[in-house]
Amino acid sequence: MAFYGWIISQCQSAETPLHVQLQNGIRVIDIRLANIEGRLIAYHGKYPEKTPFLLSAIYAFLTSPVSCRETIVMSLKQEDYAVTPLPVFSRLVREEFTQSAGGLDILFLENRIPKLGEVRGKVVLLSRFGGDGAEWENGLEGLGIHPTTWPDSKKDGFTWECKDVHVRTHDWYAIPSFLYIPEKVSLAAKFLQRPSNNDIQPTLSIVYTSAASFPFAAPKTIAQGFGWPKWGFGVEGVNSRMGKWILDVLSGSINTMEFANRDMKVEEKDGLSLRDGDCVTGPCLRGWVLVDFYDQPEHSLVDLLVECNFRGRRPGEEGW
Repeated sequence: MAFYGWIISQCQSAETPLHVQLQNGIRVIDIRLANIEGRLIAYHGKYPEKTPFLLSAIYAFLTSPVSCRETIVMSLKQEDYAVTPLPVFSRLVREEFTQSAGGLDILFLENRIPKLGEVRGKVVLLSRFGGDGAEWENGLEGLGIHPTTWPDSKKDGFTWECKDVHVRTHDWYAIPSFLYIPEKVSLAAKFLQRPSNNDIQPTLSIVYTSAASFPFAAPKTIAQGFGWPKWGFGVEGVNSRMGKWILDVLSGSINTMEFANRDMKVEEKDGLSLRDGDCVTGPCLRGWVLVDFYDQPEHSLVDLLVECNFRGRRPGEEGW
């Protein structure tokens, strides 16, 4: 929902509002909110995004005959925690859902990672707010997936447990400048692989390819790059680099975490899976991926991420 804020806070194109994002294949959405005179408004950092927290587009999508079996993961984060008390914000979120079409019934509010079949036509809430959860029926166990930790911009990522699922999170956003784009991509890509030291416990990876710091790492610069990198004049952005790496992995062109320009190497082999055990239909790339300016280069990254859902499956799992 970050359509405004110019070079500092804009992270999506105004031509891709929420209903368009859903039509384009987006299924994990990251919404940041602030309390403005008793109403939750989309914010990114200190910048208002001029849009109230409207759930009508999500309800329409999940009740359409064409898309009623889809699932949306919604991360909700409080942006004004310095001025709005946690219980007040939490209460406002509950009120917004209660008063919107679909009400609370559209939400999956258990604090666990569900199977996809359990949440067809629903919104899986990932709550990055809540205090002690007193405003919700089951407290912190009724706020949806509720992280136990979220350190700020930790370069090597962090982990936390959600019941029986090990969650790996990469959210290194405060990169010093665009010169760190290759390292950012390398670390993000690593998190999409099957963890080499975890063959039993189910694992979920949450990967933010976005990054921003002023003045040399604006969100658009990091996502799209600038200039003419193919001709040696400019810098290739995260989205293009990630797309090329995924395409190479899916096509079998590479079997290590080696990017096309060979400036990033990780020693793991293929067999990349969210679940335990080896994949039998090629490499597995699994996780929830959050992307700035997702439509640039045009549709390429989203289409490749969607394709990952159909690669590396094992009989008996993931719809087989």
